[in-house]
Amino acid sequence: MAMEGGAFFGSPLRKTVRFGGTLRDVLLKHEQGETADFELLKHQLSDPDIKDAQIINWLHEFRASVVHLTKDVEELVSILLKLPWLRRSQDVVEEYLDFLGNLVSAQSIYLRPCLRMIVSHFVPTQVIVREDGVDFSDSDDDEENLSGNFKACHRALQTVARYVPLTPLFLLPILVENFPFINKSESTLEYYVHNLLRITVYLPTLRLGILELIVEKLLKLDVSTPRQDIEDAEENANAPGSVEKTTEEGLFDMEEDEETEKENQGASSESDVMAHPLAERLDILMTILFTYIKEICYVNGTLDISNTKGLYRDLITIFDKLILPTHALCHVQYFMFYICSFKLGFAEAFLDHLWKILQDPNNPAVIRQTAGNYIGSFLARATFIPTVTVKACLDLLVNWLHRYIDSQDAGTNAYCDVALHGPFYSTCQAVFYTFIFRHRQLLDGNLRKGLAYLQNLNFERIVMCQLNPLKICLVSVVNLFAAITRSKKNIDPLYQIWEELSAEDLQDLTKPIKKASRSALLTECQPVPLATLGPVDLQHCLNSDLPQVLLALWIWPGAGNTTEDEDDDFLKGETPQNDGMLGITPSSYDSNILSPPSSLGTPPPGTYVQQHL
Repeated sequence: MAMEGGAFFGSPLRKTVRFGGTLRDVLLKHEQGETADFELLKHQLSDPDIKDAQIINWLHEFRASVVHLTKDVEELVSILLKLPWLRRSQDVVEEYLDFLGNLVSAQSIYLRPCLRMIVSHFVPTQVIVREDGVDFSDSDDDEENLSGNFKACHRALQTVARYVPLTPLFLLPILVENFPFINKSESTLEYYVHNLLRITVYLPTLRLGILELIVEKLLKLDVSTPRQDIEDAEENANAPGSVEKTTEEGLFDMEEDEETEKENQGASSESDVMAHPLAERLDILMTILFTYIKEICYVNGTLDISNTKGLYRDLITIFDKLILPTHALCHVQYFMFYICSFKLGFAEAFLDHLWKILQDPNNPAVIRQTAGNYIGSFLARATFIPTVTVKACLDLLVNWLHRYIDSQDAGTNAYCDVALHGPFYSTCQAVFYTFIFRHRQLLDGNLRKGLAYLQNLNFERIVMCQLNPLKICLVSVVNLFAAITRSKKNIDPLYQIWEELSAEDLQDLTKPIKKASRSALLTECQPVPLATLGPVDLQHCLNSDLPQVLLALWIWPGAGNTTEDEDDDFLKGETPQNDGMLGITPSSYDSNILSPPSSLGTPPPGTYVQQHL
């Protein structure tokens, strides 16, 4: 008897269900209408105290019986897909992955449920913890477990895709359906976006669709967080006596003094958290996107041109579809700014792409205008664009403006009207803004040659034409690359800031002059060719009113500061039929340009032509 007992306990367990016989028997009985054992089986699989060994035994039997897992037993399969396989031993994980492969290959009707189950684990399971009468939602997994869980989920997706080649076609709509709402926690959004981007590595056909989905969600966050709201939240958080005060001075203070910089270096990591909750979510997701772009384009620290070209094509497609038509964007467009910084060829390709959109009359006017605004903002702000490229773009833009003026001179529409001439005004803004930010580089090296170049652009004809661009454009010169969040560390080295005049620049500017009206410019003032001005006069012109140099036309010796005692009848003459560019182009121009002094790299309001002339 002892030997028999030892043999019994030493024998391996049969892979059977605890009650009701083998799985095959239970399924056959269910097909014949006997459901008692089937119901018992469902109850056993739903047991929260189910053991790893039990799961492995059942999964092994289910793998051998997948032909019987038809739609009639859909409820049973649903229970199997809810098994807690991720928080089990590695043996359970491996067995479960094998089961999924067998299931989708034998029963394609379960492809979608399997994909939904896998995607549901892209965010950690939330548990409700009640403390002092308050419910808190928290994850029941730590970071180490989450990393292992996510890895297993991606293995599961790869397994399913290996058995069903059409998996990407069914997966993308499920990814869209399961994307968390933008008001979910930062960690929830972060985990989900990170996992979406990870899919693009092994299912590259989904990359365009996934990137489009992510950018679309980022757009919703961006337009839901106006810059003024973000700045107000930051200022309130940093105000004296604020409970949530941080050491950061303001959202857009990229240039901080040494004392503040030292304080920030010693601050806790909490100082990097933005006060506006939606802005914090946007910042986190933008950082993830920047990191993804960098890792795709750089392999072992070296730029991979092939990888970058492929990603650039996807991003430019998304830019055309989502960014160009969207109103009031401040941040999301920086993904194009970032990838273009990797190599000049990509920046030039982007400019050429925008230029083709701008000059194509078959494109909607509002899209052409936005393309022109992006050209100006990109040329003005991107430090990685050399002066020779800036000049080449200015030549294209200015020549187009002159041709446009030629085409309108003899027509009946040669008057100030945004609805009729929107792309023209947008191009003027691009030229003006580029020059305001790049005048030092354009004139650097050989001042006389630089001024001769500007004179050849013939700005005076553009400004004095009957379309009157100053009345429309310089109310708010558009800068579509003006706003940066805390993810700004990716953009800082690439970004051209507004350069204030130094004390040395201002020391000779002591002679005030009266504002000049259009009639005065045409009749009373004698134009002085730029080439004939002396060094002191040239320096006066460059350092006093940038717009006067920008116009590069009627310059008189001794140009300096202006007084406020005379209005400009030219700018206050006819009223355009539309109130400027603000209402017809997809960007929040007033907030982008006429922002508080703390705004990053934005010229103070006093530097605009409308306020100078």
